[in-house]
Amino acid sequence: MLTEPLSWQRTSGGVTAPRGYLAAGVHCGIKQRKPDLALLVSESLATVAGVFTTNRIKAAPVRWCQEVVRRGVARAVVVNSGNANACTGDRGWQDAREMAERTAQALGIPAEQVLVASTGVIGVPLPMEALRRGIPLAARSLSRSGEQAAEAILTTDAFPKTSAAVTTVGGVQVTVGGMAKGAGMIHPRLATTLCFLTTDAAVPAPVLQRALEHAVGESFNRITVDGDTSTNDSVLVLANGQAGAPPVEGGPDLERFTEALTAVAQDLARMVVRDGEGAQRLVEVVVEGARDPADAERAAFAVATSLLVKTMLHGGEPNWGRVVAAVGYSGAEVDEQRVAVWFGDVQVVRGGVGVEGVFDLAAQALRRPEVLLRVDLGLGPGRARVWTCDLGEEYVRINGSYIT
Repeated sequence: MLTEPLSWQRTSGGVTAPRGYLAAGVHCGIKQRKPDLALLVSESLATVAGVFTTNRIKAAPVRWCQEVVRRGVARAVVVNSGNANACTGDRGWQDAREMAERTAQALGIPAEQVLVASTGVIGVPLPMEALRRGIPLAARSLSRSGEQAAEAILTTDAFPKTSAAVTTVGGVQVTVGGMAKGAGMIHPRLATTLCFLTTDAAVPAPVLQRALEHAVGESFNRITVDGDTSTNDSVLVLANGQAGAPPVEGGPDLERFTEALTAVAQDLARMVVRDGEGAQRLVEVVVEGARDPADAERAAFAVATSLLVKTMLHGGEPNWGRVVAAVGYSGAEVDEQRVAVWFGDVQVVRGGVGVEGVFDLAAQALRRPEVLLRVDLGLGPGRARVWTCDLGEEYVRINGSYIT
């Protein structure tokens, strides 16, 4: 959709950076100590769009949000962490509905304008008494700061994830903001995460949906930590029009808006991978010279999801054979004699054969906090980019005792 860089700039703030948004994060008792309930509110009616998990087992909040998105307008998002409200049967649906209804009552808005999201342990009913106490508290705690809300949506995350950018629509400055959570169970379609985006641009719901799908395709659908896709994945965006700009409907205005939305989504997606459970390195995998873009994507994801590649990255050992092997089984067309591989700026494979005398330099490149792993198949114009991370012992420790 986008053919060249357009004008946008990063700015301070997160999900409340655009005009007309309030947020809160409180502790209601789902977790022992940390904040566990977030509330995000638009001061005026907003159009809404959403992209959701393709897992055929969908948590009750996902199904609730899908109905709200189909109607095209919303005012608020209520989010709890510590419990996914997934695989909880009819009770789960009733609990999601009650979360929406109690939020609506606290804000004086219709329940069908409230989006609901949950994250945490699967298969355990929500502790509704805690939420009945917490939702009115969150409504009373709303402010222009989104920091507490970004904290309250976290599970195994090591840090909150926020981003914001500005661009222009019809000569008027508009802002896009967002917050996300995610560290484990991360894989495309969607990557396991909750992400909430906001803008003060005026964007009709069908246009907003197309822009969001593009942004997700270039961000959350290009990250992987461990190959697992959750039951609760949701990316939602609200557009309330409070910037006073003309509606975004097409042309350069839509391109600028979509690029800003994509930039914020990419920031958040990269933070999710950087925060991969136990990860030490953010890794960008670039495959170029493929027969076509689809082949490039196949090869890139094969490398990014390979356990052998990911453990190699954790140890910082430049065992390039693991990369070449992953490319070979990816399903992409490959001519071994044309394959080239770089770790950072260090070429380790040329013409399908290892380059001598570069072991130490390649090892140094792999031990940096951010690593570029580039493969050239030498066959055509196809190119793809994927973000992943290393995989070490800490991931096993975290997930070996997740519910205890």
